Formats: sequence, C-alpha cells, structure tokens
Amino acid sequence: MPEPEGAPVEAPEPAAPAVPDVPAVVEAAPDAAHVPDVEWRRVSPKYIVVEVVGSLIGMVVFVGALVVVHLLWQPWWALWAAGAVALVSLIGIALEPRRVRSIGYRLREDDLLFRRGIMFQRQVAVPYGRMQLIDITRGPVARALGLAELKFVTAAASTAVTVPGIPMEEADRLRDELVALAETRRAGL
Repeated sequence: MPEPEGAPVEAPEPAAPAVPDVPAVVEAAPDAAHVPDVEWRRVSPKYIVVEVVGSLIGMVVFVGALVVVHLLWQPWWALWAAGAVALVSLIGIALEPRRVRSIGYRLREDDLLFRRGIMFQRQVAVPYGRMQLIDITRGPVARALGLAELKFVTAAASTAVTVPGIPMEEADRLRDELVALAETRRAGL
C-alpha cells in the first residue's frame, strides 16, 4: 500500500557493528592489588568439639564441687547454685558453634588481622614486623583432633593474639610463613 505524501518515512535502524567475543576486563580496586589474602579464614569446625569438651569438664567440676558442699554441710543454696551453674554451662555449650564460627583471621600485606566474638566483637591487627614470637600449642583434645593454636606475641601485651582450631599442618605452614614475613619486615627497622 502506498504511503501518503508528507508522511514521515522511518529509516531502517543501522545494524550494530559486530563485536568479537572478548572477555571483559574488570579493573580491581587499588587496595586489592596490594592484599595477598582478601578472604577471612575460619578455624576448623572440629574446634567446636574442643570447646564443648572443655565446657563439659568445667561444668562437671563446678557442679560436683557444689554437690559435695551440699552433702557435707547441707547448705540450702548449694543445690540451687549447682543447678544455676549447670544451666548457664548448657546455654554456653549451645552457643559454642556460633562462637567458633565467629573466629577468623586474614593475612594482609603488612599485618595479620584477627577477629572473634558474637556480641562483643574484637578485631586485632598484628603487624608482621612487630611479631617477636610465634608459638604453637596443642592441648590433649585438640591434639587428638589434629588441631593446634597459634599464638603471636608482640612487645605490647594487648596485641597478643591466639588463633585456635587450626589444623596442625596449616599451623606449621603458617608459622613458617609468618616468621619469614616478620624477619623481612624487621630488617627495615
């Protein structure tokens, strides 16, 4: 059908130029280029067992002592106190998995960042150049599960950090890596 005169004529849209499939380059943030490890590392889930066993032992000792006090001297408050200690301990044991999941550490370019806590959160940055001692400790339950804790000691007592629940091989590797980093950072002082 012919178009009436004076009617606007629609021009066909030009075809988009063909672009070859080239992967898009995403530019990283400037800070990301300097940070060797941007992921938070969590402690082993086996560490929950270590904490629960420790809490159970503590509960048995305190409740047992209060029951012995009640049996020997029969104060009325000893059984109430034993019940309260048992209740608080059981609530603490129920919260252990969440508390353990809140523990993490991260290796950055110049320091180790450590965090822990649910309600009262603590974050500490320990500069590699300030580390004086890196200690590996293993208790009997942790040793049975193949876990260790890494303790970083600096000149300031407030920055001493203990990272618990690390698999033994990882603790050895991390200790060696951090000692090497600490030595290179101290050389510049």
